[in-house]
Amino acid sequence: MKSLLHRLKPYLRWFILGATVFFLLQTLYQHWSEVSQIRLRPQGGVWLLSALAVTLLAHTWSGWVWGWILREFNQPVSQAWATRVFLKTNIAKYLPGNIWHFYGRIREGQKADLSGVAVTASVLLEPLLMAAASLPVVLFAVGESRGWLGGLALVAVCVGIHPRLLNPILERVARMKLKGKSLPNGDVNVAADESPPAVKEFRIRRYPLRPLLGEFLFVGLRTSGFLLVWSAIAPISPADLPLLFGGFSFAWLLGLVVPGAPGGVGVLEATAVSVLGTRFPMGTVLAAVTVYRLMSVLAEAAGAGLAVIWETRVQD
Repeated sequence: MKSLLHRLKPYLRWFILGATVFFLLQTLYQHWSEVSQIRLRPQGGVWLLSALAVTLLAHTWSGWVWGWILREFNQPVSQAWATRVFLKTNIAKYLPGNIWHFYGRIREGQKADLSGVAVTASVLLEPLLMAAASLPVVLFAVGESRGWLGGLALVAVCVGIHPRLLNPILERVARMKLKGKSLPNGDVNVAADESPPAVKEFRIRRYPLRPLLGEFLFVGLRTSGFLLVWSAIAPISPADLPLLFGGFSFAWLLGLVVPGAPGGVGVLEATAVSVLGTRFPMGTVLAAVTVYRLMSVLAEAAGAGLAVIWETRVQD
């Protein structure tokens, strides 16, 4: 059974990607007349530039938080190095497989004489903390009278990332990595040449409160970028903010966790259309998610370019 699932996994990824793209194209076709009538509001260009800047700031901050995560595993890295590496490799998440940004960070850590096991642990923990930070935000934003669900989710998240619960999961992954499994391009995982005692490097010694709080800020910045894009297309009333904030956060969370979608492309857009399209004009929703994706890719490309320039100057 496991062998069959392993064989079907690559096809499942393509099926998910194909299904989401088909849904988006069909929705766009049905509502093209609405989308074609969308025009930027006055000062819309300023809103879009602000969205680009805030989204770039979100990715930069995420790199800073990754530096904190590395320090949780006792890796002597500077925040500047972690931020540069994060920004430089982040654009690789759009490559098929959705792992190459992680692989790039592991390689950069190896070049910097960091523990391959510890760096691997950090890239596993980072999206987990992102998801942990976004779930309570989603439930608080869209919970309305059931806001207690957000509080319950926050408690569950805080308990779930306690070292006593988190370390066994990380150590189990460590043992899998230490067996020398190959990455998709055939290279042996950098953790393969570590000795078995290195499994202990997957353990965090204290509660990762600072990285978790950092990820909450990342979620806020990322969603603020979407709200700025929306403001460039249509006005936002205060009553709309919870649904827009929670709906986008939920779409981004699914884009993060659903396999087969490099960079969350397709999944984020399809989810946002499904959630927000029932409460807002479909043309506005389609335009907003499309323009936001463009702003996000531009921000990540700009971040990678700035990181390369930064790294060149540091080396000089």
